[in-house]
Amino acid sequence: MEARLNRIIAWLDDPSGDVTEDIRILDAYYRSPLWRSDFEADEAGKLPADLPRGVLSEDGIYNALQAYDDRQSTLSQCEEPRTETQKSVKDNKESGHMSCQAADF
Repeated sequence: MEARLNRIIAWLDDPSGDVTEDIRILDAYYRSPLWRSDFEADEAGKLPADLPRGVLSEDGIYNALQAYDDRQSTLSQCEEPRTETQKSVKDNKESGHMSCQAADF
């Protein structure tokens, strides 16, 4: 699970490739009783000290899934047809428009 979380986090920095399967599996794990069981085992000190724990942080998976949804929404908006005026505007603070290429993802 840790590798899946790491792939999603990497994708957030560089949205190339497809992490939908990682998202599906990580979301299912996070919503399952298994995540809670793993979390409680970690809290009780039952897991090896050198085990990576990104997926066991209370907010780690949630934040990654939320960031993925936000990024997907932003990318979808960038793919929508734009008017010629919107296409020509590049980071123009006066107009309040920003091109998708210049958007701060």
